[in-house]
Amino acid sequence: MRTLREIPALREALADARRRGDRIALVPTMGNLHAGHLALVEAARERAEVVIATIFVNPMQFGAGEDLDAYPRTLEEDQARLEAAGCDLLFAPEVATVYSRPLEAQTRILVPEVTEGLCGASRPGHFDGVSTIVGMLFNLVQPDLACFGEKDYQQLAVIRRMVADLHFPIEILGVPIVRAEDGLALSSRNGYLSAEERATAPRLYQTLCELRDALEADADIEATLAAGTRRLEEAGFVPDYLELRAVDLGAVTPATREAVLLVAARLGTTRLIDNLTLTLPR
Repeated sequence: MRTLREIPALREALADARRRGDRIALVPTMGNLHAGHLALVEAARERAEVVIATIFVNPMQFGAGEDLDAYPRTLEEDQARLEAAGCDLLFAPEVATVYSRPLEAQTRILVPEVTEGLCGASRPGHFDGVSTIVGMLFNLVQPDLACFGEKDYQQLAVIRRMVADLHFPIEILGVPIVRAEDGLALSSRNGYLSAEERATAPRLYQTLCELRDALEADADIEATLAAGTRRLEEAGFVPDYLELRAVDLGAVTPATREAVLLVAARLGTTRLIDNLTLTLPR
């Protein structure tokens, strides 16, 4: 696996792949890789001749008081994991390589509607940073396919909308959530949990499963969500949101059948997110 730091080297390497007629798959990450990230590489490897991962801790998607400086940088370990997973190229640029201007003067991509509510409400500007860096990577790499985890459900929806609206000729593949044996969705931020918090954290997914079962049995939506919020609070979480949306993140209507439960909650100082799809009864 080759690690590239500069844009000209990236373009040259990808030009070689295109001359060969290879299909190119992109796996964007912020590093500190775990099995969930490697599942993205595996999905890409199954669908393309050339797999390129990126590691870039994107300052534009971090808000005031968030964990930009504390976010783990583990490049050497990440390189070894990516190489073992079959990645061909790693693009790991410095911030100045990506953003030539101060962030406040940087051109941005804003995706309306689907960024509103959920994480967009509590993390203003976050999805502008996500769509901007992903759009930039799409322009630099010009992949045939890009893989994203379904744990970040709203992020995936934002990227799909951006690709549709801006006519990127890129297939977007959502890869199912990878979970620990106790059900906790794998996340780089799980490393912030204390031992006691880590023992409590699986209650997030367990609560989603309980709510899914109730809703699929035709329980009242508002009462079920309220009960779920209470269960999380009793377990020690501070819920940010717990919502039921249609799978396109639109509002649930009497005609909605395929839906998704979405939750964000703090446990100590760590903000955890998760989701679970379900089928509502007729």
